[in-house]
Amino acid sequence: MGARIPVDEHARFVRTLLSGLGARPTERVALAEALGRITASPVESPIALPPFRNSQMDGFAVRAADVASAPVPLPIAGEVAATAGTPAPLAPGTAVRIMTGAMVPEGADAIVPVEDTEPETGDRVRILRARTAGEYVREAGSDLAAGADVLPAGVRLGSRHLAAAAASGLTALLVRERVRVAVVSTGSELVPPGTALGPGEIPDANGVALAAAATATGAVVVHVARVRDRVEQLRAELDAAVDAGAELIVTSGGISQGAYEVVRELLEPLGAWVGSVAMQPGGPQATAVYRGVPVLAFPGNPVSAQLSFELFAAPTLRAIHGLPPARSERMPLAEPVRSVPGRRQFLRGRRTDDDRALPVGGPGSHLVAALAASDLLIVVPDDVEALDAGAMVDTVDL
Repeated sequence: MGARIPVDEHARFVRTLLSGLGARPTERVALAEALGRITASPVESPIALPPFRNSQMDGFAVRAADVASAPVPLPIAGEVAATAGTPAPLAPGTAVRIMTGAMVPEGADAIVPVEDTEPETGDRVRILRARTAGEYVREAGSDLAAGADVLPAGVRLGSRHLAAAAASGLTALLVRERVRVAVVSTGSELVPPGTALGPGEIPDANGVALAAAATATGAVVVHVARVRDRVEQLRAELDAAVDAGAELIVTSGGISQGAYEVVRELLEPLGAWVGSVAMQPGGPQATAVYRGVPVLAFPGNPVSAQLSFELFAAPTLRAIHGLPPARSERMPLAEPVRSVPGRRQFLRGRRTDDDRALPVGGPGSHLVAALAASDLLIVVPDDVEALDAGAMVDTVDL
């Protein structure tokens, strides 16, 4: 295994290993599938927004010159609803009842809101307030001209962006492809969640957790597998992952120095680095390239596997998919902690009501319930053995 390498050094190596994932191919996807995707190029609107002159208010379409001496009565010549079709032109000296969003008739140049009018007998309306030309009229293209960019390149698409694309009449967008990830958990003791447990068996938490973690970074999971401690079975699943188009393979388990370390047995002869990082939990780590695909091999203990993904894989994947890095801040400890000198400790914790970091559970790498009850990591530096309550520490949101 050799000497433990620093956390930051390993993180830099992983970033280099994954650097090739940053140049994304493109694909065209329907608007319904585009949420959270990154636009690959500027998106032009083929139509003006709005596409025609329309009313900003419920009220009456008029000629401004006809209401300059308001209050003034005008005959109501008709009604225009927000529906398809072109309304008849507005005759001078008349008003047309109009609804919000309806097309403004030719000849009308102002809208009088209904609250500035009074009904009169004989299908007439009294205009109580003068209006100038253009008031409450939305001109065609006043939001965006036809052919102008409605969205820039490199934007992560939210609902507001999809609304603008739909309003422009678009049905699909050119976006960057998501990174395709495969997850393989190893261990002869693992069984699918929900299986009745036999002696020595445990549910496979890592397959579920790592696939979910990859999805949360914006990646798409193309292959998930669970293998016993058999080299040929692992080889077959790694081949299946590559054949499924995986650009990154994440494994859990099988990288320590004991027997049945199936990931180490398969990948080390192929040039993998298998060693230890100066951190707790998550010390055992491995990196490899299998058939041209980067492999990040994490420890099998569930907490170690999940924290390893968050520390080493997630930053690159989040950046590629336009997501911000996990929030980090300094805050005081709610209670004292002890650590192991020479290793960076990542304690599970939660934020208290008075914004202090409270450790949850112990340092054990098997405490999945404590991790589930946490909302942040408390980072204890490598050279620190103990910290008192109130000491300032770095934290990273989970």
